[in-house]
Amino acid sequence: MSRIVVGLCIMPKRKIPTTENRESFGDRLAKLRYAAGYSQRALAAELGISQRMIAYYEGETEYPPAHLLPLLAKALGVTADQLLGMEKAETNGRTRDTRLWRRFTQVERLPVNQRKPILQFIDAMLTKAS
Repeated sequence: MSRIVVGLCIMPKRKIPTTENRESFGDRLAKLRYAAGYSQRALAAELGISQRMIAYYEGETEYPPAHLLPLLAKALGVTADQLLGMEKAETNGRTRDTRLWRRFTQVERLPVNQRKPILQFIDAMLTKAS
């Protein structure tokens, strides 16, 4: 058992109590990633880390990566408290098409004169489909 020395008294290190129905960080991360429509590879690319690290966080460790919490929360569209399980995460049960959203992001980065014909084409296709 590890101990933390505070002044002259020695205090045992406290563990956060867990309940049997409490979801692990990795399970919660996997569920939120899936709900956001990300594959492990796509989320890793979004965060600038390897897919193996996402797999590790989802399955091998019980400790969340503190330095990535804000980035994970932003990418998954949840708060850090929801990611940590302190608040219930609201999921609408729908997943988004990450390939489509990545393309929209790429189009968004284009200069206005290059975006215009793409938007006109999308508008034409949507009008035709309705």
